[in-house]
Amino acid sequence: MNYRHAYHAGNFADVVKHVVLARIVEYLKRKEKPFRVIDTHAGIGLYDLASEEAGKTGEWLDGIGRVADAQLSPQAGELLSPYLDAVRAVNAGAGIAHYPGSPMIVRHLLRRQDRLTAIELHPQDAIRLRACFAQDIQTRVIELDGWLALGAHLPPREKRGLVLVDPPFEEGGEFRRLTEGLERAHRRWPGGTYALWYPIKDRKAVAGFRKSLADAGIPRILDIAFEIRPDGPLPRLDGSGMVVVNPPFTLEQELNVVFPELHRLLELEPGSKWSLNWLAGENRDA
Repeated sequence: MNYRHAYHAGNFADVVKHVVLARIVEYLKRKEKPFRVIDTHAGIGLYDLASEEAGKTGEWLDGIGRVADAQLSPQAGELLSPYLDAVRAVNAGAGIAHYPGSPMIVRHLLRRQDRLTAIELHPQDAIRLRACFAQDIQTRVIELDGWLALGAHLPPREKRGLVLVDPPFEEGGEFRRLTEGLERAHRRWPGGTYALWYPIKDRKAVAGFRKSLADAGIPRILDIAFEIRPDGPLPRLDGSGMVVVNPPFTLEQELNVVFPELHRLLELEPGSKWSLNWLAGENRDA
């Protein structure tokens, strides 16, 4: 599976991932003390939805294209507003022509005292990412294998913050690397919040990944799963998930408000579902 950001920018998985990301950042802002967000697989920052890559799939039409101007309940609308404001900030006038990647969304939400470290391995992508943040003293762009950041860049100086791990799943063994990377990072910075994205395509691999996390000995792990169609006979991207370690205490309640409305907008086939399950801690055994 190839999940290079440019081909899938603004699709349903991006919407779900970035809604969760925005809610975590908004929670971190409740305290005056500064925090840092480390994005280990940052991409190019900003995506042109008329580009050749985005045009090959057109996936954004069934993602942000369905959500941007949708009618929402007041409560869900309020919770989604930080994310949607970040999307609107890179689009002049009506319609959606560009989509912000995770570093752009985070940067839009940061306060003056907060910092972003955006890490990208591909040299040309790193050049484009740097251009997005030229002269921005709150953002540092590093050309580096994002997996190395889970050791070398932790803990951050601020001692508060979030690590977003969003690998492209271009190679085999990514689920194993996610588990091992998280265990390594958590040993160095047990108080940090971690958000790990994964595709729901190979159901057996997903089940094994979840079990490995449940057995990792990490105290608080919330698994967020969002499907747009049920399991079928052929392998396909049926949904996406995020594992959040040390999630904000508000996150589960907020997603229980937002996800029913997002699912109504994004579902492609009946019978799909979304879920919030504790792999460790909280009400795992409830």
